[in-house]
Amino acid sequence: MKLSFKKYNNELVVRPYGEFDLHTVDIFKEKLEQRLTEDINGIILNLDGIKFIDSSGLGAIIGTYKRISKKGGVLAIAKATPQVERIFEISGILKIIKLYPSEAEALDNIVGR
Repeated sequence: MKLSFKKYNNELVVRPYGEFDLHTVDIFKEKLEQRLTEDINGIILNLDGIKFIDSSGLGAIIGTYKRISKKGGVLAIAKATPQVERIFEISGILKIIKLYPSEAEALDNIVGR
């Protein structure tokens, strides 16, 4: 898995590429941990580059959600592929994490929350 990060004020945009599964979830957690600072209030996961996700990837997303929520922040998902969006629907993740069609729309909706 490749990851890119971009910080916008107090929000962090995370763009993973490849497969989000048992073999890559530790890379995601490690790299995200390195970039989470006290001033991060929101995280946007731009999943446009993810073609496959398994239960380990879902667990990492839920863990990230719990961590940012605990400090009063928000996690949003942007640009999930249809296959990934379907898995989110089936798993119930979309009941707790909002999905946006674009990164810009996600940023507009979480800034200042």
